[in-house]
Amino acid sequence: MPKKVLIITYYWPPSGGSGVQRWLKFVKYFRENDWEPVIFKPVKAEYPELDHSLESDIPEGLEVIESSIWEPYQIYKQFTGRDKKQKVQAGFINEDKEPGKMEKLAIWLRGNIFIPDARRFWIKPGVRKLNDWLKENSIDAMVSTGPPHTAHIIAMKVASKHNIPWLADFRDPWTQIDFYDKLMLSKKADKKHKFLEKAVLEKANKVVTVSPHCAIGLNEITDKQIEVITNGFDEDDFSSLPQFDHSEFSITHLGSMNPDRNPKTLWDVLSEMCKEDDSFQKSLKIKLIGKTDISVFKYLEKKGLTNNVVNFKYLPHDKAILEAANSAILLLALNDTPNVLSLAPGKLYEYLALKRPILCTGATDGDAAAIIKDAQSGKSVGFEDTDATKNQIKEWYDQFDKGELIINSGSIDKYSRRSLTAKMSELLNDLIKH
Repeated sequence: MPKKVLIITYYWPPSGGSGVQRWLKFVKYFRENDWEPVIFKPVKAEYPELDHSLESDIPEGLEVIESSIWEPYQIYKQFTGRDKKQKVQAGFINEDKEPGKMEKLAIWLRGNIFIPDARRFWIKPGVRKLNDWLKENSIDAMVSTGPPHTAHIIAMKVASKHNIPWLADFRDPWTQIDFYDKLMLSKKADKKHKFLEKAVLEKANKVVTVSPHCAIGLNEITDKQIEVITNGFDEDDFSSLPQFDHSEFSITHLGSMNPDRNPKTLWDVLSEMCKEDDSFQKSLKIKLIGKTDISVFKYLEKKGLTNNVVNFKYLPHDKAILEAANSAILLLALNDTPNVLSLAPGKLYEYLALKRPILCTGATDGDAAAIIKDAQSGKSVGFEDTDATKNQIKEWYDQFDKGELIINSGSIDKYSRRSLTAKMSELLNDLIKH
């Protein structure tokens, strides 16, 4: 008889973006590890993007429980003069205009009033729904995944009432996330965020995060052992991809790009190389697949690169992978923020599976750099290291010009979703033993 695990997650298909994939893929492979998943999610959540292609990964017969949620985004849209149908982006991305006074006031409200986050109004109906459901159903373990960290608060309340073994998964940090200092928090609000974060870390039976430096950061808050299970790639998504055809020297970035990720040194180098070499300028394509802040486009325009840019805004996951597969170089632009050492975004592991050269702009001694070096999959350069950036682009362009731009990635099997699900299942097995 399979053991049953309840997973509390805000993001679930048809949600698109990176937040949904980690637990969607665990759920896809849990049954192979003698665990039967049950999903708890909100009804009609305000997802930044929709991607129905991800629904094909949902196991047949999966039980899904839902409860109501009220989110303040319609008020936010009226407050900031946005269209009612416009999606609200996470991560401080403004695609169409610079943030004004009303946007800044909305950020203050988000950090100081909506604690732990704008999904806080899911807590009461969520706890009530699960308490009622658990009167008629039994589970062996419970998982919460955040952000939004509202999911952890729901889990904390339910686990305490029913004495359920609980694993808290931090896909991103809470008070150590890169934009925490931009929330304009009062001392009282900061104290409350930190109080709730510490309560989750202390009361959860197990805590998991996605990278070694993320674990180090959490251990500044709690002495509890923090487990690391990275993100990864699903082999099924990469089984029949086209080969790179060397038709254009394309540099592709998957996912959102906020102002902190804007790799200005790279744009400087590409601009300079375009001026030095007409053939380079003609073959260069900069493909941005995902929500991109207006500040990025303004800088590209300033450097004379606008005509080299292809902006896809958003593509379904399967189509984005196809586009990236036929790219010369894959760009991993890390946030230029204090937590840069811990950054190893989910896209990194899919880049590994694509087996195209990876250029990582950011810390050369961080978690992402270590993974790329171990897999022999590319190069990491410092945020402002112009020489290293230019030398690497030149090396790859010379190989491209000869039709020889290939990479021989190794040591990536450990990042397969199937392998990672086996690790997560072992953590759950250990959780219910104690």
